[in-house]
Amino acid sequence: MTQARFKIVFSGELMPEVALETVQDNLARLFKSDLTRINALFSGGAIAIKRNLPESEADQYLAALHRAGANARKEPDLPASLSLIDTEDHRTDETPGAGGEMTCPKCGHRQARAAQCAACEVIIEKFIARQAALSASAPPVQPRQPDDIGRAANTPYATPLATVAETLPEFGELEVFSIKGRIGRLRYLAWSLVLMLAALALFGVASMGWAISEIVGAVLIALIGIGMAVVSVQIGVQRLHDIGWSGWLWLINLVPVVGGVLALLLLVIPGTTGANRYGPPAPPNSRAVKVLAWLWLLVPLLGILAAIALPAYQDYAIRAGL
Repeated sequence: MTQARFKIVFSGELMPEVALETVQDNLARLFKSDLTRINALFSGGAIAIKRNLPESEADQYLAALHRAGANARKEPDLPASLSLIDTEDHRTDETPGAGGEMTCPKCGHRQARAAQCAACEVIIEKFIARQAALSASAPPVQPRQPDDIGRAANTPYATPLATVAETLPEFGELEVFSIKGRIGRLRYLAWSLVLMLAALALFGVASMGWAISEIVGAVLIALIGIGMAVVSVQIGVQRLHDIGWSGWLWLINLVPVVGGVLALLLLVIPGTTGANRYGPPAPPNSRAVKVLAWLWLLVPLLGILAAIALPAYQDYAIRAGL
C-alpha cells in the first residue's frame, strides 16, 4: 500500500493576535533566510512551502509554522502519492464491495473498494489516468548536486524548496540619499564627516547671501539646514539597519541624554554578519572611507584644543590692547 504524502501550503494568513512583522521575523529565523525572501510568502497566493512529506513530518512542520505565527495548512500531495503501480488500494477490476477498503486518490475518503468514490463521486481509474498524463507533461525537475544532498537534511525545519524570491547579492548597493540599505561603523563616520564639511561650505555660501539680503540669507540657511537634517536621518537609519534595528529608533536622538547614548551605540555596536531583514551587508570599506573615519575621530580632539586656545588668545588680546 502506498503511503499517503502531504504538502504544507501557506497563503499569507496569520495566527490570531500575532503581528505581521513578528511572523516575518520568526519565519526568517526558522528558515534561516532573509526578510526579502520571506516577504514573498505573504503575496496572497497559495505557496507550497514543503512537498512530499509523510503525515508525521507534515504535522511537525505544520506545528513549527503555527508556533511561528503562520497559519499554514496541510493538504494531500496527490502527485507524490499517486503511483502507476497497481496496488490493493486502487485496484478496480474486482467486484465492488467484495471485501477490503480503499482510499480515494483525490479527496482521501476511506471506503469499501469501488470504481467510484462515494464522497467526491470521481471515477478513480479515470482520475489516476488524468493525473499520470499531467505528471508526464510537467517539466522535469532539475536534480540536486551531490554537495547539496548532504546539506539538505530531510527534516521539517529545513529551508523551503520553493523559490520565494531572487537570490540576494553578496553586498548591497550604497545609496546616500535613501533610508534603505546598510552601512557599517567606519562608513557612518566617513559619511558624517563629509556631511559636516559640506554643511560648513554651504553655510558659508548662505552667509554671502545674507550680505546681499537678510531674507535671501535666512531662506538659504533654512533650506540648507533642512537638507542636512534629512541626509543625517538617512545615514543614521542605514546604520541602524546594519545592526538589525528598526530605523524608527532614530527618533530617540530627539530625547535629551538618551539620544546621546544612542549616538554612542551607533559608533560602538558592530553590524550583523551576512544578510539580515534589511538586506545584504555594505561593500568592504575603501581606503578613502578609512581615512575619513580616522579624520572624524580627530574632530573632538581639535574641539578640545580650540576650547583651550581661544580663551588664552582672548586674554592675550585684552592685555595687549588689541
